[in-house]
Amino acid sequence: MQTHKNILVTGGAGFIGSTFVAQSVARGQRVIVLDALTYAGNKANLEWIKPDNYQLVIGNIKDGALVSALLRDHSIDAVVHFAAESHVDNSISKPAEFIETNIVGTYILLEAAREYWNGLAADKKRDFRFLHVSTDEVYGSLGESGKFDENTAMKPNSPYSASKAASDHLAHAWFATYGLPTIITNCSNNYGPRQFPEKLIPLTITNAVSGKKLPVYGDGKNIRDWIHVEDHCRGIALALEKGNTGETYCFGGNAEIRNIEVVSKICTILDTVKPKNSGKYESQIEFVKDRLGHDYRYSIDDSKACSKLGFTRQYNFDSGILATVKWYLENRK
Repeated sequence: MQTHKNILVTGGAGFIGSTFVAQSVARGQRVIVLDALTYAGNKANLEWIKPDNYQLVIGNIKDGALVSALLRDHSIDAVVHFAAESHVDNSISKPAEFIETNIVGTYILLEAAREYWNGLAADKKRDFRFLHVSTDEVYGSLGESGKFDENTAMKPNSPYSASKAASDHLAHAWFATYGLPTIITNCSNNYGPRQFPEKLIPLTITNAVSGKKLPVYGDGKNIRDWIHVEDHCRGIALALEKGNTGETYCFGGNAEIRNIEVVSKICTILDTVKPKNSGKYESQIEFVKDRLGHDYRYSIDDSKACSKLGFTRQYNFDSGILATVKWYLENRK
């Protein structure tokens, strides 16, 4: 298994990106983080990492000249592309931002990488990789049975998932047309430390301990597969170092659960580790109007990643969600 030494990580100050940066630094890799520090990207996500082997550059992936300079000046041998607008609700109310960042931004990044790659010496050109991180939401919605895998046809249902599907297609097209050595990964819902509190799990935790309502869309019966962010990032590293160019690898958590059950589990944990003066946290649950185009169920078959890359999960949902709740309680700021 080869190890890339100098990695450009876009969106590396975000939730998943910062976890990948930390793991990369721990492996002895040198990381250049490019992040626009929008609301979901935060310098604090990187402050717990030793600064010796990473550098934060504040900038936008749509700045092709900046990207080109970073690739050249730091002798980058791999790009791992996390940077994206990612909240479905925001994509419904402000789709233009998702088109600009997720589609146009990915195109500009791919073009800068292609120009740089074309100028590399033969051995460095052979080893260079561009890994595009995506989501299971590009595949649409499942019924009661079946799972997504790498051969599932894309059928996105939200502006967010449509923009990510488009960027997936761009990454593959740059491989098929130009030979740029791209790899695509698609994952199920991530959870764990440092996630911005707009997503279901951190929102539930922070609202609960603040005495606020715990909003649950519709009847709460929508099903998601949850993967711990540490497991997901280990999978990305395996895809980067062992994956075949031009291919896609899916990563799941083998943890399908209804949204209302996720919220209830968090409430039960909080009842034990941070009990209220009176009553139970579940009393704060409030069912709200369902999200437009709300996908019913996601589930990932990641047997390809397990067999071809040696991917394994270290967290099950029960242990992972308990550790996550405790992290948020200990890191309220």
